[in-house]
Amino acid sequence: MRRIAFLGLMIALAGSDGFSQTSKPPSEQNPQFTAKVEVVNVLVTATDKKGRFVTELTQPDFQIYEDGKLQQITNFSRQTNLPLTIAFLIDTSSSVAVKLAFEKEAATNFIYSVMRENDKALLVEFDTGVTLLQDLTPSANEIVKKIAKLRAGGGTSLFDALYQVALQKLQGVSGRRVILILSDGDDLNSKATFEDTVQAVRRADITVYAIGTSAYGASGDHDGDKVLKKLTEETGGKVYFPYTASQMEQHFDLINQELRSQYNLAYESTNKKRDGSYRVITVKTAQDNIKLRHKKGYVARSEG
Repeated sequence: MRRIAFLGLMIALAGSDGFSQTSKPPSEQNPQFTAKVEVVNVLVTATDKKGRFVTELTQPDFQIYEDGKLQQITNFSRQTNLPLTIAFLIDTSSSVAVKLAFEKEAATNFIYSVMRENDKALLVEFDTGVTLLQDLTPSANEIVKKIAKLRAGGGTSLFDALYQVALQKLQGVSGRRVILILSDGDDLNSKATFEDTVQAVRRADITVYAIGTSAYGASGDHDGDKVLKKLTEETGGKVYFPYTASQMEQHFDLINQELRSQYNLAYESTNKKRDGSYRVITVKTAQDNIKLRHKKGYVARSEG
């Protein structure tokens, strides 16, 4: 399949096998998104001081605030088996060529371990352009077949890949929406900006996780590492920087565990304005030595 430039001619492939054509760069567009204001869902990951997942908290253990104002939790559940929709984004630029073989192996093992009945996944590769290799499917085998055929070469269009997947593939999909990035985080060719990307991911209410491949064990001070940190922290996800191929497997396993160890808190916002504003979310617990991770906020629905 030919690479898809962000403004490439993909009308023939728009739909199940590709991304629809975009007439303007993301920063010049005004896409129409819808985000619930009345009911806000917040996925929360709780860990102890050793980083182990805490899965036995109850609703009274949590307090949730929107723009500093306490909200009433109207629904509480443990998200152990709720269906997942996972978008797997793999960097196939020239910079990852020497690492691609064991990245493919680790990604394959992850797909087989994470996907359960009622889950769906899609696969996108990005280098100079963005290619949808496999649209949403419940079949792990279909994803794995496409992973096996990955080849490295070209530049990097990370932001374009995230923007297109959020806007065209995950926007409006029910259930938990997750993007998993396997990349060094460097972006060389995107037309979408970092800000475009963050806005699209926020509005589609996606949790982003990443495996950073800049140097397998770098300190995390690489520019691409910082990009991955910002993207994941914004959405309540996490980035891992493996030292070795085997540690990459371990980090994939931690992401898998987390996806089955989260809490969902729902509340009706006391702010009834339909102004399209960004609302800051803070979740607290009175439990000692418990650290909570969740998305930093959401975009309210606007009038019209």
